[in-house]
Amino acid sequence: MPIASRVVASVSPSELTPGQIAAEFRALVADGMPIRPAGAARRDPLKLLSIGYTPKYKIELFDTLYYLTHVRQNADIRFFVAYVVQRGLQLRGRRRVQAYPRIFYKDVSLVWRAASHYVRSENENWIGKGDVRLGMQDGEEVLWSAEDTTDLPLEIQTALETLIRGRGRVRSDERAIDLILRRGPDDRTVAYRDFTAPRRRAQSNPRNLIHRGRPVARFTRRNDPTSLRFVKGFEPDFAAGIIEESQSVSKLYGGELQRFRILSLNRQIQYLFMASPRSVWIVPPQATTTELMSYGVRTIDVLVDDDLCIPSFEYHFLDESEDPPVMFSQIPKGFAGPANEFDASRADVSPWLDQLPVVREFRRRVLSE
Repeated sequence: MPIASRVVASVSPSELTPGQIAAEFRALVADGMPIRPAGAARRDPLKLLSIGYTPKYKIELFDTLYYLTHVRQNADIRFFVAYVVQRGLQLRGRRRVQAYPRIFYKDVSLVWRAASHYVRSENENWIGKGDVRLGMQDGEEVLWSAEDTTDLPLEIQTALETLIRGRGRVRSDERAIDLILRRGPDDRTVAYRDFTAPRRRAQSNPRNLIHRGRPVARFTRRNDPTSLRFVKGFEPDFAAGIIEESQSVSKLYGGELQRFRILSLNRQIQYLFMASPRSVWIVPPQATTTELMSYGVRTIDVLVDDDLCIPSFEYHFLDESEDPPVMFSQIPKGFAGPANEFDASRADVSPWLDQLPVVREFRRRVLSE
């Protein structure tokens, strides 16, 4: 059977108090629900509750519950410790509820993600970005992180934003990453099997794949934003497909942001458009499938050309750690604007984004109204 699809409104956090959420979660544990961390806490999972990682909030989507602590931060990221509980999970033919501690963090692109693992050594310090994809670069096949595979469902992005809005001082936390996430060697780019295996199973059925596993949007001419083309039916439906509008704030992106979740014409996929005071960009689209895995993310991908989904500020700087220094850029050649006033390593991508036909149509049909 193929995975079911369902269009739903974005969910809101539970109205229960933090104390009620904590009691509810502890009751599940007392009733036999095991906690399955992938990191150092696997030796004593219940210790997570005794040292301050008891959930205070709850979000529900399909058959998955997301229990979340108060927001925290370290030197690199702002994050929640989350417990993903899947009520419909089947193990060895029996239904069994388990809680999987995860790290949900807000990426600089303003998307909430589930970290797949982490690497930390004298030479490296980074969060794992999930699965990998094969592509071409300078005529050679290369593997790169498919960061969108860790994007949490678009249906809960606004709820996560709500939980950090108006927070005062955010607690510093340097130990959660090691307790929760599996640590990999310096060269471990791809996530471990607990992340990749559910994806492989879901995608082994051709009926689950979006557009048969092929891109639904691509550029017909290299380095030409005006050449963007969508496969018929997968275009954003600006007339009748807008199912959510919300607001947030980002100093990096210039202040107030408008966020629009928009369905495709055929309702198979959904988009999240971000509109800052100066720019518009598109978060990688997602399927409307209902299957979520223990990391809280979807198992089915939507493939598009990466240059469709560049945030309005992206890395563009002279890397002086190389000898001689080399220019490092994630912006299409010739389209980098001025450096960001708060982060000089990032440049404005508006020269590229503003020429995308879909962005122009969004400005005309959505923002102008």
